[in-house]
Amino acid sequence: MKNSFKAIAPVALAFAVALTSGSAFAAGDAEKGKKAFKKCSACHSLEEGKNKVGPSLHMVIGRKAGSAEGYKYSPVFAEAAEKGLDWQPDQMIAYLENPKKYLAAFVGKDKVKSKMANKFKKLQLREDIVAYLQSLQ
Repeated sequence: MKNSFKAIAPVALAFAVALTSGSAFAAGDAEKGKKAFKKCSACHSLEEGKNKVGPSLHMVIGRKAGSAEGYKYSPVFAEAAEKGLDWQPDQMIAYLENPKKYLAAFVGKDKVKSKMANKFKKLQLREDIVAYLQSLQ
């Protein structure tokens, strides 16, 4: 019995990690996310290379943070990118709740400056937005 557990444990762990990995699709509704994204489109484009006040979000899910071509990122974003932030669904969902707080925690500072003014308190709304962004990829 002990030997069979030792053989199954690594497989079970790998399965659990796969289920919770950032590359999974967001649990949101892409159609609702499309409507919610209108709030984001004042500052972000979905067109490749078209930056506004914020960077283009074309193909953002899975992309390294701070990597939209032609966009000048803040020092905190550059630091977050250096520390390995990439926009997996779970990262983006957490970020959208409170961008300044998320970035501060990621880079290990008390406070940071960010142009991102929107906060999306409701988890479902954040999941919907991320599902919409994923649907475009």
